[in-house]
Amino acid sequence: MDQLSPRPHLSHRPTSPLSGRTTVPGDKSISHRALMFGALAVGQTRISGLLEGEDVLRTATAMRALGAEIRREGTDWLVSGRGLGGLTEPADVLDMGNSGTAARLLTGILSTHELYAVITGDASLRKRPMGRVIEPLHATGAQFFARAGNRLPLTILGARDPMPLTYRLPVASAQVKSAVLLAGLNAPGYTEVEEPEPTRDHSENMLRHFGAEVQVTEAGMGRHIRLKGQPELRAADVAVPGDPSSAAFPLAAALLVPGSAVTVANVGLNPLRTGLFLTLREMGAKLEVTAQRLAGGEAVGDLTAFYSELRAVDVPPARAPSMIDEYPVLAVLCAAARGTSRLRGLSELRVKESDRLSATAAMLRVNGVNVEIEGDDLIIHGNGAIPGGGLVETHMDHRLAMSGLVLGQTTKLPVRIDDASFIETSFPGFLKLMCRLGAEMTAA
Repeated sequence: MDQLSPRPHLSHRPTSPLSGRTTVPGDKSISHRALMFGALAVGQTRISGLLEGEDVLRTATAMRALGAEIRREGTDWLVSGRGLGGLTEPADVLDMGNSGTAARLLTGILSTHELYAVITGDASLRKRPMGRVIEPLHATGAQFFARAGNRLPLTILGARDPMPLTYRLPVASAQVKSAVLLAGLNAPGYTEVEEPEPTRDHSENMLRHFGAEVQVTEAGMGRHIRLKGQPELRAADVAVPGDPSSAAFPLAAALLVPGSAVTVANVGLNPLRTGLFLTLREMGAKLEVTAQRLAGGEAVGDLTAFYSELRAVDVPPARAPSMIDEYPVLAVLCAAARGTSRLRGLSELRVKESDRLSATAAMLRVNGVNVEIEGDDLIIHGNGAIPGGGLVETHMDHRLAMSGLVLGQTTKLPVRIDDASFIETSFPGFLKLMCRLGAEMTAA
């Protein structure tokens, strides 16, 4: 659903430290995949900890429209799958809201099912390019019809006799990789993907969890993934850990507010998702990990952040895939650090929910931070004291909205964001959670 009534908010520097123990909503990437794979499996999958944000609920609605039975039972979700190749033609357009992940992964699934479907999204998603997914999926035999610039709405005519794919990603993208692998599920033979740099591997982990044969080998600086097509996916329960991208916001606020100590429990610690935590330690952040364990094939642990005096950092481009969603809040931390930070190789930020590279720079600049963009690098001149007082234009981007609210916890003057409504797409209850920890965020 497109935005109807903006919800501006103010973020003030709190008068006392942030403290407490909390959890964050389930990992969005894993939640999308659990619903999709459950719908493609034979039997009933039980999902605990599912992120009940708007993005994921759109995926649930779409998979229902394709024939899966999905219902909530207590705090869990039950998915009765159709079996691979068993999806039915939807009666209406599939509206994926604000979720690029859902739209791109679903395009991969639909490309090798012989049916007609149309995917659309909200105003923000309709601006985002789909060509990087459409281009490799043409080789399955599917047909695609999109607006100018390969943008949504997108009509898909799935292949009658789908072909397996062999594809080398031109840029590191877990969404494109996953779309190709999901297309290969319903094609004979082997589908192979080579990625130039390792990207989050939730799809590979979950495919194995549901019974698919997936082989991963090192290939130079990247990896080669080989999937055997047409497996019989079997229902498998999924426990979704807390989303590390969501955990970044309360942890970052704790690092910024003097005297603070905040613990976020049950956070996913997949090694391909923890680039932010490595970067924070390089900045001098006091960050502790406890209760490390494995849950459903994914590393999980409790994270505690203590207020820290941060120093500037130079983040290499190779780290971007492991923290691509965390750059806006990292930029806030760099603005509060002492020295000049350089965040390198951020071309992917230009094609997120907004042009996050430009929007992140604008968020800092309007609040008195000296910031530059050189090519695909973001350069932030931090001095430990941020004036604030600016209006952050969120561009319908949930992560920009949350980053702006975290920024206001350390500025001299309050920070105003133009709309907090889109936070619900990934972090339901964000404002209440932050206020329980001691943050001061109010409707404007």
